[in-house]
Amino acid sequence: MTNDNTALFDNIVRYEIDLWNAIDGALRAECDLHLTWFEILRFLSVHDDGARVQGIAAEFAITVGGTSKVVDRIEAAGYCARRANPDDRRSSLVALTPAGREILAAGTVVFDRELDRRIGSVLDDDTIRAVSSALEMLRAAGRAADRGQ
Repeated sequence: MTNDNTALFDNIVRYEIDLWNAIDGALRAECDLHLTWFEILRFLSVHDDGARVQGIAAEFAITVGGTSKVVDRIEAAGYCARRANPDDRRSSLVALTPAGREILAAGTVVFDRELDRRIGSVLDDDTIRAVSSALEMLRAAGRAADRGQ
């Protein structure tokens, strides 16, 4: 018999996998775009001056090396470009290209539709806000626990 924490863990993790796979599949089928790439493009879209690879890695809690490889692939596809960082000659800034903005716009239509289909059509706005708030609190508590607080 599982306790409530275990049941919550199971449901969060399994739903995240199901949701990721469904949105990734739709983005690939309709836009030839991986969800991983889409997420990085979304991040870059709110960083008009560009973002360092380290910042992208920190946002998604992945390694800098892994992030750099994904950015290399996105750049090779023409969706982002690196340029010298004027504040730090040892790093570069990654920014969306016009093609990146176009694919992001197309992907956003698919992304929003799938979220509405899989979340918005099932839960009302108050429940969505409550679940989002609870998950935000759990993430903050987890980060604090990781820092030993």
